[in-house]
Amino acid sequence: MMIRLTVNGTPRAADVEPEMPLLWVLRDVLDVKGPKYGCGIAQCGACTVHVNGEPVRSCSLPASAAAGKQVLTIEGLAQRGRMHPVQKAWIDHEVPQCGYCQSGQIMAAVALLKKNPDPSDEDIDAAMTNLCRCGTYVRIRAAIHAAARSMKPVKT
Repeated sequence: MMIRLTVNGTPRAADVEPEMPLLWVLRDVLDVKGPKYGCGIAQCGACTVHVNGEPVRSCSLPASAAAGKQVLTIEGLAQRGRMHPVQKAWIDHEVPQCGYCQSGQIMAAVALLKKNPDPSDEDIDAAMTNLCRCGTYVRIRAAIHAAARSMKPVKT
C-alpha cells in the first residue's frame, strides 16, 4: 500500500504494509533516523514524533494511521538554521548522558510547552512519561523550565 505523508515539511511516500509501525517507515524506508527504537510497546518514548501536532509513540502507530498527515521528527525542529529553544536548553543544561532517548524526550517537551507554556514541576513530571535509563530527569526538568522562559514574549 502506498502511504503518503508529509515528514518535516516534505511530502513523502512509502510503499509499505499498512500495519507497519510508523517508526520503521521513518527509519528504514524514509531514512529519518532521529526517532529511536526502545521498547516496541509505546512505553519508553524514544520513538516519540508529532503527528498533526500531537506527540505519538511511533513504534506502535500503524503507518496507515499517519497517511495524509504531517509528521514532525527531531530533524524538523530547527527552523532557518536555528535550533528550537528546547534543543538549545538541552545543550545548555547538558541533559544527555548516553543520549539515546533524547530525541523522544525533546519531542515530548516541545509538545508539553505548546500546550502549557509555563509548566510547573508537577506538570512536567505528569507530561514527560518518556523513560531515561541514565536518570537525567532533574536536568530535563531544568531544561524545560529554561526553554519555557526563553519562549515567553518579551514585555515592553
